[in-house]
Amino acid sequence: MDVTDRTTDGPDDEQANRWNGPAGHAWVDAQAVLDEVLRPFEHLLVEAVPAGPGGHVLDVGCGTGSTTLAVARRLGPAGRCVGVDIAEPMITAARARAEREGTAASFVRADAEDHAFEPATFDAVISRFGVMFFNDSVRAFANLRRAAKDEAELRFLTWRGLTENPFMTTAERAAAPFLPNLPARRPDEPGQFAFADPDKVRRILAESGWAEIDIRPVDVACTLPERELIPYFTRLGPVGLILGEADEQTRAKVVETVRAAFEPFVHGTEVRFTGACWMVGARASSASAPPRDTART
Repeated sequence: MDVTDRTTDGPDDEQANRWNGPAGHAWVDAQAVLDEVLRPFEHLLVEAVPAGPGGHVLDVGCGTGSTTLAVARRLGPAGRCVGVDIAEPMITAARARAEREGTAASFVRADAEDHAFEPATFDAVISRFGVMFFNDSVRAFANLRRAAKDEAELRFLTWRGLTENPFMTTAERAAAPFLPNLPARRPDEPGQFAFADPDKVRRILAESGWAEIDIRPVDVACTLPERELIPYFTRLGPVGLILGEADEQTRAKVVETVRAAFEPFVHGTEVRFTGACWMVGARASSASAPPRDTART
């Protein structure tokens, strides 16, 4: 099962096609469950945003908007939080949530790597597992740096390595014998574990104009209702995408095998696992601002 992998390992148009198609709709359908699984990570980011009146925050890879809305509530009516995501189904769902809540948040359907944000606009840039998927990470973080004010804070969560997050790949490891077309993980390319190496993250941020870089390990206890486990791994992640193309016999065998593989994580009515991630912080100092003419090609 893969609780946060919302990208592909291919070109930007492939990523956009995937997340504006079945994968994006599946994520929207599972919104309530995903929000609860990821709530502890959301709290870590929201607590890092200064409370009180005002403030202008950008949430990168906002998905269906849970973190964006939480930050907007923390900022109050005088503040503003903008969520950006490449997936139209998720942005549509996020806008509907904001309207229902009456929360002062806005959402942009765009690729944050090259979107023309208004320069020097944001007091903070945040992301909950949304920045590991850029085709060119240095270009993307340079673009975010230009959108930030001098002295603005960057803070995001990203996964540590595969071996530290065995829960994340349990489904595909168990299903692999039955699904020969299951894509292999390529940690060195854009994807869920692309930022597992903290030295790589530090280099990307330094080259893109961010300073005072701080990377700390965080282990978060996560829970999922056991009744949601099968719907979860049959709709989301690599297995969920491929399983839709399988015949009924193969599907039944995969579901049986994968569910058994998750048994070590099942405790009564709950599924429990540890999310091993990095909490990354940096600051946009005036001395580190990237040249404006390198923003886009």
